[in-house]
Amino acid sequence: MEPIKFHVRKNDMVLVVAGKEKGKSGKILRVLSQKNRVVVEKVNFVKRHSRPSGKTRQGGIIQKEAPIHISNVLLLCPKCNQGVRTGKRLLENKKKALVCKKCGELTERT
Repeated sequence: MEPIKFHVRKNDMVLVVAGKEKGKSGKILRVLSQKNRVVVEKVNFVKRHSRPSGKTRQGGIIQKEAPIHISNVLLLCPKCNQGVRTGKRLLENKKKALVCKKCGELTERT
């Protein structure tokens, strides 16, 4: 089975465009490819109750980021400073780059 390709990767800056966190932006911490979800830094916090254990000495209520569906995020363009759709372009040095559909700004991936 061929892996699914997504429009965003880990460490990309994204804007949330749907859901209760609409309008917030952050960096992608993890991509959960099996579930088509991403975890975005400081977005979609949930509270979890934990008991004291070997890892966590103190029990209590812990806040952490929950995953959101990948269709609810758009890549942030550094020039436009807003969420945009992107296209792909092949550069002269045989590297692929993303292109902002609004302003044409190149975003090189590492």
